[in-house]
Amino acid sequence: MESHEPVRTAARDERGTACAQNVVMEKLIRALRPLSSPPTPPGWNHQEMTELLGTAERQPAAVLIALRDGVEPRLVLTVRTGHLQSHAGQVAFPGGRVDPDDGDAITTALRESEEEIHLDRTLVTPLGFLDCFETISGYSITPVVARIAADARLYPAPDEVAEVFEVPLAFFLDAANLRRYTMELRGHRRAMVEFVHGGHRIWGATAAMLFNLLQRMGYA
Repeated sequence: MESHEPVRTAARDERGTACAQNVVMEKLIRALRPLSSPPTPPGWNHQEMTELLGTAERQPAAVLIALRDGVEPRLVLTVRTGHLQSHAGQVAFPGGRVDPDDGDAITTALRESEEEIHLDRTLVTPLGFLDCFETISGYSITPVVARIAADARLYPAPDEVAEVFEVPLAFFLDAANLRRYTMELRGHRRAMVEFVHGGHRIWGATAAMLFNLLQRMGYA
């Protein structure tokens, strides 16, 4: 009689993986600020930025931290085009400054994602927020965490984005992939974090917001 044990084993492994990912996603959702209570400035790094920038008002902005649905959730990231005036060539989340007509951070994050990576907002389910984060360029960013449909098609708008790529959430949850270093900026030494995946260096504000997510989930 032909044995079907390998098939059954594969099915059990797949169910086990899916169960583990569900646990991770539930933990992530619990770690977020709820949609009913969006964060407000100052950012969690306000003291550090005040040392560097002073007390000048930060300009509001928002980014979308998008997780593609699937057995293995994946985070969507972009590489900014090389001709931009700021942060050219850097890895970033889709997003940008708040427009007067946006109304809230979710609207900003969805609008910018449509413009930068052609993400259809009807395929996005917002889950919650991370803490506000202030950047050296003078912005106060509200990170919006959301799920996107498994079949969402993403492609870059070349004026702003050179590449769209995805990284498994599990990669960031593995402490071995978190790199720490110190850099000097304007006479101040700053503790920094970064990740390197598939030839992409993920650092600066993007890595800091990911680190905030890991902290809220209890992984850092």
